[in-house]
Amino acid sequence: MSEHTTMKAVRQHTFGGPETLTVEDVERPSPLPTEVLVRVHAAGINPVDWKTRGGTGMAGVLGEPPFILGWDVAGVVEEVGFGVTTLAPGDEVYGMPWFPRAAGAYAEYVTAPSRHFTRKPTTASFEQAAAVPLAGLTAWQALVDTAAVQPGRRVLITAAAGGVGHLAVQFAKHLGAYVIAVAGSRNQRWLTDLGADEVVDYTTTRFEKEVHDVDVVLDLVGDAVDATSTRALETLRPGGLLIAVPGGVSPDLASAARAAGVRASAFLVEPDGPALARIAALIDDGTVTVEVAEVLPLADVATAHRDAEQGHTRGKIVLRVEDRA
Repeated sequence: MSEHTTMKAVRQHTFGGPETLTVEDVERPSPLPTEVLVRVHAAGINPVDWKTRGGTGMAGVLGEPPFILGWDVAGVVEEVGFGVTTLAPGDEVYGMPWFPRAAGAYAEYVTAPSRHFTRKPTTASFEQAAAVPLAGLTAWQALVDTAAVQPGRRVLITAAAGGVGHLAVQFAKHLGAYVIAVAGSRNQRWLTDLGADEVVDYTTTRFEKEVHDVDVVLDLVGDAVDATSTRALETLRPGGLLIAVPGGVSPDLASAARAAGVRASAFLVEPDGPALARIAALIDDGTVTVEVAEVLPLADVATAHRDAEQGHTRGKIVLRVEDRA
């Protein structure tokens, strides 16, 4: 392969730990009609990445390795396929292409339908923009489309300092909700500054004992950790809604919700260019800020995964994809 037809990408050839991630030369993709080729400047890391790496997450969708992980992309349009009219070469874009199918974001180039992307926030760096798509769309679609949050609604958000959580706090406040955030003590002041009306320290308090009459719970922890989704049912008013993101709604959780007279919904994020455009506008007008905990080069992807898998990260960890000479 010549250098013009190859690119650097992070591949894994077997399921396992961070050590399975290696930077290799692979074939550079070409856009089909209605697709764009994007030169990736930065790629965000999400829990689904390291879960898939280990054989869970979206491993059932991607199939057996080898494959290239990653769904968060920020970069520049390099080439457009036939029929593309919404984007042009040179446009700075961001998106969450193909999810849950493979997007291959940990690479120098990706191709995807043009409408899986939109112009990135002009005030954000590529690293900040790469931190947004999957987390931002999860928060936005859950609160706006699934829960239809209206002004005055009481919204409880667990793991509120994380990638999804800190954006959800800001989106819920923008929608006019009364926002109750669950997070550790070190993030309380920060979350208040982001718009949380109350912050419950989960390290010292059982949130279900302190919080009541909630309309919507956005649970970003799941029942696998301290039965968080099931405990969250106790905070809901009659008819309230629990959106269980990690782990979804098990038969036991569904039964507990029915017994409590509340609703429980699973959730999976989808590519959504128009929603990303709305989020970009909120970032550009200063309504929403994006927290990037760490930026590492593509070559340090294993370290980035180890850091992400530790949990308790404020905001997101991002890979900087170096430009080729």
